Amino acid sequence: MPEVASPRVMTQTSMVLYALGGITGLLAMVGSEARGSTRVAMIALAMCAFAAGLSSLRWGTSFPRPALHASVVVATAVVVTGVLVSPDPTTAVVIGTLISSVLIHSCYFFNLAGLVAHVAMALTAVSTALMVRGDVALTTAVALSASLVGLAVVTRSLVMRASDASRDPLTELANRRAFDQAVQAIMRAGVRADSPLSTALLDLDHFKSVNDSQGHDAGDRMLRQVADTWRDVLPHGALLARHGGDEFALLLPGHAGEAALDVVDRLRGLLPDIGVSGGVAEYQPGETAAQLMRRADLALYTAKTGGRARCELAGGFGPRLAADLAEALDTGAVTAHFQPIIDLRTDRVTGVEALARWTHPERGPVSPAEFVAVAEQSDLMPRLGEHVLRSACTQLADLNARTGRRLRLGVNVSGRELCDPTYTDRVRRVLAETGWPATETVLEVTESVVEAESSSAVATLHELRQLGFVVAIDDFGTGYSSLSRLDTLPVDVLKLDSSFTATITTSPRRATVLRSLVGMAHVLGLDVVAEGVETQAQDAQLRAVGCRFGQGWLYGRPVPLHDLVDLLDRRAAGTSVLPA
Repeated sequence: MPEVASPRVMTQTSMVLYALGGITGLLAMVGSEARGSTRVAMIALAMCAFAAGLSSLRWGTSFPRPALHASVVVATAVVVTGVLVSPDPTTAVVIGTLISSVLIHSCYFFNLAGLVAHVAMALTAVSTALMVRGDVALTTAVALSASLVGLAVVTRSLVMRASDASRDPLTELANRRAFDQAVQAIMRAGVRADSPLSTALLDLDHFKSVNDSQGHDAGDRMLRQVADTWRDVLPHGALLARHGGDEFALLLPGHAGEAALDVVDRLRGLLPDIGVSGGVAEYQPGETAAQLMRRADLALYTAKTGGRARCELAGGFGPRLAADLAEALDTGAVTAHFQPIIDLRTDRVTGVEALARWTHPERGPVSPAEFVAVAEQSDLMPRLGEHVLRSACTQLADLNARTGRRLRLGVNVSGRELCDPTYTDRVRRVLAETGWPATETVLEVTESVVEAESSSAVATLHELRQLGFVVAIDDFGTGYSSLSRLDTLPVDVLKLDSSFTATITTSPRRATVLRSLVGMAHVLGLDVVAEGVETQAQDAQLRAVGCRFGQGWLYGRPVPLHDLVDLLDRRAAGTSVLPA
């Protein structure tokens, strides 16, 4: 990428300067005494300038660095040729002033060393050409050079001042404004039609703890270290920016999703002592820049909630699937399935977790991971969450009214929902409409989501808990600071992550940790639900250490409510597959 100007500025500036040179060359011919081959040569040079401008307009954003230097050398040669073939000294001086376009071009596109080299070359060449003619006074050549040097100094000063508005002062990288402009420019230029385009967002894991424990100076040093490490190893054409705080953004023209993922993994590998989470998204036809960046943000969100220090590639969610999901929410095609939660002391089903399921009319069943991600990146998550909550509350309230069975309901809540200022009112309205009590509603949220979101998410949980809702920390055991935050988060239930449960019968150390966690939770007055229970051996181990609740395929998979009722009836009749 150009060292000062953005690709769009580069293209526009080159087009204007070359076109201006062509017009000036043609105007210089009006009223001049040039005839025959001289006139033809001058017109040819003017047309060459026009052609250069058109070439810049078409291919300027993809010019490699050597091509930029070559364009300045060629432009200088054209001006010098024009000076030498001019029919009279006045025309020669007019043509010589066109070297100002070369100087402005250099001020935009090159660092200080490159600028000085091109200015010295251009002014020396033009001054020499004027003197070689023999009909231009030395003082005229000197005056022209002096004025052009002044123009270059002023232009460079203005360019650098304008550049500062698009540059992060701490890291010297592009800032968010410059990055967003670059994404828009490349997409408008139609580069995506000829080659792939990907973006990435990279976040420093637990950066806040560095500022809190070591001070902001240490945090600033870390940000500069990251920028300096990555800056010099980027692929050609890539743009790295500080997107805000400890988040960096990477634009990768010419890279498909998998290739972009490899680039990000290489960058992460250069910082072995700094944890980095990343999200990558490849442009999909029909997307806007905002939609592309939202998918990259969603992939980053997925990486952070999945344990951090990793990178995720966003799926190819197109606008069509988002539109289909919106229609499915309108028609009720998205349904709630229920997975039982067992009280391991009594072997009774005491609760369920409501999980969204969607069968697409053409594709068939769609993975929840896929359509939840679509909901996140297309701003459908509030609708999806409210739809599942209303459906689950309505069905369980009806079950209670018909049979007297009361099952505690668990629903997943995203960090984005918790940060929505309307979320509390919407949840209260659903419960009022369905008659389902807040005290029997468990809001399940991952600890890493709460940590990643703003303090408003925690404030919302406190507010909901005061209204009688139960709060569960989902996927417990995968977060960085789970233990240290148990006294600050509004928590009633810990749901042990399934990856933790999977190893309790094969790892003595993990079994010991499980016993300690259960004991600690009891002391704190917290219930513990072990997720992902799949074997009788795991069930026995959980009972042995005093774990209160279990959830997993051993006890039942997510099913529609009528199938869950059949399971409960078989259990009551002593014919259930649930362990006794």
